[in-house]
Amino acid sequence: MAQLLISDLHLSATRPAVSERFLRFLREPARECQRLYILGDLFDVWIGDDEESEPIPAVRAALAELTATGVTVALMGGNRDFLLGAEFARSSGVERLPDPTHLTLDGVPTLLMHGDLLCSDDLAYQQLRSHLRDPATIAAFLAQPLAVRRQLAAQYRQQSGEATSLKASEIMDVNPQTVVEYLTRYPSRWLIHGHTHRPGCYPLVWPGGEASRWVLPEWHPDQGGYLAVRGGIITSHTF
Repeated sequence: MAQLLISDLHLSATRPAVSERFLRFLREPARECQRLYILGDLFDVWIGDDEESEPIPAVRAALAELTATGVTVALMGGNRDFLLGAEFARSSGVERLPDPTHLTLDGVPTLLMHGDLLCSDDLAYQQLRSHLRDPATIAAFLAQPLAVRRQLAAQYRQQSGEATSLKASEIMDVNPQTVVEYLTRYPSRWLIHGHTHRPGCYPLVWPGGEASRWVLPEWHPDQGGYLAVRGGIITSHTF
C-alpha cells in the first residue's frame, strides 16, 4: 500500500471548495493508503483546540472516520497551524509529528519538514517564528478568550500578508546552504516539505551524496496534489 503526503491546504470557512476537495480526498485515495502525512498548514489559522468554526468539525470527523479504518494519519504543524494540540489529535485520531521528522520512508532515509525553517534568508520571519513558538507566548495567547484570539489572529494575518507582499520572492524560498545543513544533520536521500508553494522535484548534491528535495503543492479550489510513495519510488499526482 502507498504512503501519501500533502501540505498547505489552508482550510478555512472562506475556502469551502478546498475543504470539500479535502473531504473527498479522505474518502477516496486516502482510504486506500497505509499512512497519510500532512506536513503543515492543513488549516489557514489555528487559535486553539477549542475553536469549532467551520470547517473544523467536518474535518475532524472525516479524519476520525479515516483513522478508524486503520489508516495512520501523521500531522505536522505549519506556520499557520502550529498550535494544533493534543485535544485535536485525540478527537481526530491523528498522530502529531514534530518538525523536522527524520524517518525511513518505504526503505528510504527521509527528512520531513513543513519547510519554513529552510527559508533562512527571511530573517524577520525567522525571528517572529521563534517568538510565536516560545512557550510563554503560546501560554499567554491561549489564555485569552476565544473571541480575542480570533481578533488577534485576524490582525496577524493582515500584517503578515502586507509584509509578505513587500518581500522578494527569493527570500521566501529555501536557502541552499540551510538545506545542506539539515541533510548533514539528518542524512537522507529524500527531503520532503511544503510551505514555499514551488512544487516539484529538485535534485541536489551534498557532501553525503545525491538527494532529491520534493516540494508539495498548495491546494486551491481548482488545483492541488499529493505525493505517493510505493516500492521506494515517489510519484506526483495533481488534480
